[in-house]
Amino acid sequence: MWQQSSYQSGHETGLLYLVPTPIGNLEDMTFRAIRILKEADYIGAEDTRQTKKLCNYFEIQTPLFSYHEHNKEVSGMKLIDLLKEGKTVALVSDAGTPAISDPGYELVVSALEEKIPVVPLPGANAALSSLIASGLNTKDFYFYGFLPRGKKEKKEQLERLKSFPFTMIFYESPHRLKETLSIMHDILGERSVSMARELTKKYEEFIRGPLSTVVDWTKETEIRGEFCLVVEGSSDAPEEKAESQWWDPLTLVEHVQHYIDKEQLKSKEAVKKAAADRNLPKREVYQAYHVENES
Repeated sequence: MWQQSSYQSGHETGLLYLVPTPIGNLEDMTFRAIRILKEADYIGAEDTRQTKKLCNYFEIQTPLFSYHEHNKEVSGMKLIDLLKEGKTVALVSDAGTPAISDPGYELVVSALEEKIPVVPLPGANAALSSLIASGLNTKDFYFYGFLPRGKKEKKEQLERLKSFPFTMIFYESPHRLKETLSIMHDILGERSVSMARELTKKYEEFIRGPLSTVVDWTKETEIRGEFCLVVEGSSDAPEEKAESQWWDPLTLVEHVQHYIDKEQLKSKEAVKKAAADRNLPKREVYQAYHVENES
């Protein structure tokens, strides 16, 4: 077990800050976020050109370090080395909260493996902003992010989600919105949906209604901007399991370890197989396996 005390002095390494940035309106930048970006030794940025504009606006002169989807392995190692040297790194994405459909998750995992404190800042996030204004259930919800681009894979994921009883949140690009909503209606049936676009900007807009109506809307409208879709959960009572599975008595760690010990799989493959067994995201099983093994 490792107990992180974020704000106590005496850390042997630097701190990794996760700093949300505005998703449109620059006034959503918090005083604390600006201070952290100014005080950090380096800013890890998804797009240094985009972050440079933000830094110029708020007079932040901290050096920028490129960290994005295509260089995250090499760049992440360099950032970890800086953190181990005692440097403070603030991670940002182009807009919103790092590690939520943006780079950051792998860097957080690497930092925690090295016992480097990870400190999150609250701030702008399109998913939660869309949810609280949707009029749909906010007590229980599931954030998915972007569905697969391929039609077949998209249908498979929605089939998996159709019996989920809680509100679901998706991101979608304008050129795939029409197809995605049509497939949703075919697979999920008639559901209430709330779509948000241009959040916090001058042309912020919400489109709310039954899925069938929203599908018709996409046929008559020029679609612009990235959308956040908030979809009503299933109202059908989930069916009981026909029979128990062999792994039911096992914890996630024991399930993964079973494949490592019995089938001589590497941990990555064992995680993948256990996630498929339980119909869980690989990320969730990976995190549980590594965090619990640390305790």
